[in-house]
Amino acid sequence: MREKEMRKYIHMFGLAVLAGIAIGIGGIVYLSLENKIAGALMFTIGLYTICVHGLNLYTGKAGYLVCQPFSYLADLAVIWLGNLAGTGLAAAAVLHTRTDGIAQLAGQMSQTKIDDHPLSLFLLGVFCGFLMYVAVDGYKTSKHPAILFLGVAAFILCGFEHCIADMFYFSLAGAWSGRAALCILVITLGNTAGAILIPLFKKRNR
Repeated sequence: MREKEMRKYIHMFGLAVLAGIAIGIGGIVYLSLENKIAGALMFTIGLYTICVHGLNLYTGKAGYLVCQPFSYLADLAVIWLGNLAGTGLAAAAVLHTRTDGIAQLAGQMSQTKIDDHPLSLFLLGVFCGFLMYVAVDGYKTSKHPAILFLGVAAFILCGFEHCIADMFYFSLAGAWSGRAALCILVITLGNTAGAILIPLFKKRNR
């Protein structure tokens, strides 16, 4: 790999780690609030931070796969790994604070996901991916933050699955296992499938 390309991926990975941390902070807010509507809305601070500062979030980038060269898959893989690292760092950090009590709630959420069956996880991931594309692309076009807050709150309140947020919950709960990793992979596929639906059909109709 050429030095220039290596620097590109290092930079990309770093921005993805920061995005993972931002999603982790959103998860901390959500778990800390008893009012789940308020929590769902406040979770969006993570995605808002990502969009404003140009950070790399897998679910915000996957929808553009259909209009990018094949090499974009490598970009997505690097971003996914960076998000995994970032959510893990956020979870490890909060476990060393007085707010570590939210880990129990994360454990309950994680167990629900682990006990679910793959088709359910995939379809819930598709719905989430669809809303994420609508939110991110809508903000990219309009620069109006309301679309971010509505899109994120909708997927959270509906119980749809977001692979990066789930990485944070699994890490916070200490729930990683072979089954948990499989859940994340299935949800990732669902998020990707949902995110590409609109751009795929728009591309085919041109």
